[in-house]
Amino acid sequence: MNWLRRWNARSLASQFFIAGGLISIAAMFVVGLFVSHLIEETVIHNSGAATALYVDSVIAPLLPDMQTESLLDEASAQALDETLGQGALGKRLVSFKLWRSDGTILYSNEKELVGKTFAVSDKLQRAFAGSLVARYEIASDPESDRERALGKPLMEIYNPVLQPWSGQAVAVLEFYESAEGLGDSLARARLRSWGAVAALTATFFLVLSVLVFRGSRTIEAQRKDLKERVTELSALLAENRGLQRRLQRASQRAAALNETYLRSIGADLHDGPAQHIAYASLRLDSDVLINASTQPEAREKELAWIRSSLAEAMTEIRNICRGLVLPHIEKSSITEIVTRVVEAHQHKTETPVETVIDEDGPELPPAVKICIYRFVQEALNNAYRHGGGVQQAVMAVSHKGHVRVEVSDHGDGFDPTEVRPTSLGLVGLRERVDSLGGSFDIKTGEGGTTVTMIFEPMEVGE
Repeated sequence: MNWLRRWNARSLASQFFIAGGLISIAAMFVVGLFVSHLIEETVIHNSGAATALYVDSVIAPLLPDMQTESLLDEASAQALDETLGQGALGKRLVSFKLWRSDGTILYSNEKELVGKTFAVSDKLQRAFAGSLVARYEIASDPESDRERALGKPLMEIYNPVLQPWSGQAVAVLEFYESAEGLGDSLARARLRSWGAVAALTATFFLVLSVLVFRGSRTIEAQRKDLKERVTELSALLAENRGLQRRLQRASQRAAALNETYLRSIGADLHDGPAQHIAYASLRLDSDVLINASTQPEAREKELAWIRSSLAEAMTEIRNICRGLVLPHIEKSSITEIVTRVVEAHQHKTETPVETVIDEDGPELPPAVKICIYRFVQEALNNAYRHGGGVQQAVMAVSHKGHVRVEVSDHGDGFDPTEVRPTSLGLVGLRERVDSLGGSFDIKTGEGGTTVTMIFEPMEVGE
């Protein structure tokens, strides 16, 4: 549901603030009602108890033995009339009734009610059970027409009359008191109780809110950090998968290139040294050497041809081996590596090569050094073979792990789209650089060709 999704999208602190606020308001309302009601009942009961004690101390001596009398005798009634009609008690009491347990009014300052019987109310039953009952309300009993006509709340008190020797309630005094100021006292008590409950609830909620907001900020920070870490790990995982696929492809291409290299070496050996050796072998079987009557000059000439063929075969074998076997470069700097390749190329081709080297970076891994050696070697060979060796140049820069090597010439250039996948030179260079995590680029045209390889610091470290 939409509201549930919106709710779950909120922070924990926001959820607590909303839910906790509503619960706190509801709890404050319930507790406030309970506390104010309890305080109100306590104030009314205490006020009624004080009044009842006072009235009881004044009225009780005037009452006869209630177990034997049906109604008060005239003397007792007159004494009560005089007592209730004057003094401080007369000013406080609005009405006064004396009840018997069957609901009969034995005495009242409203003479028309004397002798009448009414249904026994719950308040009257509790009073005959020995409990003091006090209420502050507008009179609602059937016998309270006069009190109800006043239209304002009165203090209604039911006070049991107990026999001294048995403690049994033999009658109940009911009287209504004007209770001036009681309403204001109750209002102040309610206000104070609600204020206390509200202050306590607000303090409790604010303290919890501070703790929850601190915890929520910590959780959100941890969640954000965890999300960033998961994102980083996901990116690294995707990158690792890409590198793994890249490595697999490079391994497959390297295996195919190795096989092609082997075929190329076999072809070079077959087309070069093997031909010269075969020629020499055939000349050894010639009649000039076999026939004993051959002139020494002819024999010497034939041997010279054989020696020349074998010498050419050995030279080509050495050249092939020199291209396959690397010099010891593990401890050499880039300057030494590039200089060694350039000098060998110049000696072999008798063409000049302009060299620019800027090296101030850290020591490079051996695999990168070997790659630089092969890159410069093969690029210069291609520049000489296909570009005529015109204005050959090598630029090598190594700075803080960043390596950039360029080999260029000013030959006629070539069309890169016409390079066959089986071509060992360019394809081999690209695969070698790619397998080490570097980048390889070729720019060619009428103005010449530039071959570039780049290794970034992170990739070199790998």
